[in-house]
Amino acid sequence: MIELFGADYSVYVRSARLALAEKGIDYTLVPIDVFAPGGPPADYLQLQPFGKIPAMKRGDVTLYETVAILRYVDEAFEGPPLQPDDPLGRARMTQFLSILDTHAYRTLVWEIYVERVVKTRDGGAADEVAIASAMGPARTVLAALEALVADGPFLLGDRPSLADCHAAPMLALLGKAEEGRLLLKGAPNLSAWLEAFGRRTAFKATEPAA
Repeated sequence: MIELFGADYSVYVRSARLALAEKGIDYTLVPIDVFAPGGPPADYLQLQPFGKIPAMKRGDVTLYETVAILRYVDEAFEGPPLQPDDPLGRARMTQFLSILDTHAYRTLVWEIYVERVVKTRDGGAADEVAIASAMGPARTVLAALEALVADGPFLLGDRPSLADCHAAPMLALLGKAEEGRLLLKGAPNLSAWLEAFGRRTAFKATEPAA
């Protein structure tokens, strides 16, 4: 039995859930809300000392950090492989993961999606300066990802990989903001991939409840 700790609204939790779904692995999502008053429960910090999500538990095995969970899920279980067979392919996959974590997440999710969509959902005001400041870095991120998209229906070619699992949640949220939709028009390969990947059963099954 696998327990995945986190909240369905998290792009990182969804990344892990996508990998589990693509592999056909059953798991239980244990709710952890890092934005709850007082933060996550004290016992959760025994699994994840930094208080982030997700974390994973399988018997005596505990893991945190999303990329570590992704690789464990792919390598420890039967099912369709989610990493390329060749060294260059695996390097490209790691390049995607690194760009997403280091450069994409804060800019695309927090500085554009959260500002434009989440903060205004209940009548609040977006920080227009923050959004405008994020547009240049966001274009750089999308141009870099666009340049790495391989021929084929998936980011790395003819089969899904951990890169797809990691990129889809972030870019799907970006596409919910009007600025994000504009940015994605400038990345046609990435946009076509996102539209196609969004039709996959695993993607639909991991859609956040709200």
